[in-house]
Amino acid sequence: MEQYGFFVNTDICTGCKACMTSCFDRNNLEVPQKFRKVYEFGGGEWKADDAGAFTATAFTYYVSMTCGHCENPACVEVCPTGASHKTENGTIQVDKDKCIGCQFCAMACPYGVRYLNEEERVVEKCTLCEQITAQGGLPQRVIQCGGRARFFGDLDQGVENFEAPAHPDTPGCQYDDMTKTRVKLKDYVEAFTENDIHHLTNKGNNPKLMYLLREGRKWRE
Repeated sequence: MEQYGFFVNTDICTGCKACMTSCFDRNNLEVPQKFRKVYEFGGGEWKADDAGAFTATAFTYYVSMTCGHCENPACVEVCPTGASHKTENGTIQVDKDKCIGCQFCAMACPYGVRYLNEEERVVEKCTLCEQITAQGGLPQRVIQCGGRARFFGDLDQGVENFEAPAHPDTPGCQYDDMTKTRVKLKDYVEAFTENDIHHLTNKGNNPKLMYLLREGRKWRE
């Protein structure tokens, strides 16, 4: 059984929100629905020495958050009809034909990434672009990340083998060819340690989102 996951290089994410807007567009969402949210975090300070010179320890980083396609999804446990379910590739999906709009799943989700479609009276969420990934493609948020800060893959194959489209600056690579030409995380991201990898707060559900944030900036739960 596969277990798809995401790796976000927070060191280089600029917070442009292309991942969020492309997801919004692809799924024909309406405000206030957002299958993906981008949050800004910061800290540090400016310190003056005896001579009046200032030294900055300030920092900023961005966290792009969506459904974690958790290993132990609380949303699936509380669904009374089986509409919320885990697939063979480890993603969490909603069967709209079974959903009764009770929103128990939305209340159980610790990350607030499920929404009620008021018109259809069913709950919706990130599908991990299953129509694309089922055919071997990459999720929309990964394709549209101009900084190549997002990688996608099967955790059983190792995070180092997660993939992203070729960078636009790759010689001879046109935009239409980027999704066909892949780069692997191990060949694109500088070496890091386990201490550099962070996760969303684990409520016992084990979300499959990973964030790279190296020393010098404090990860905030």
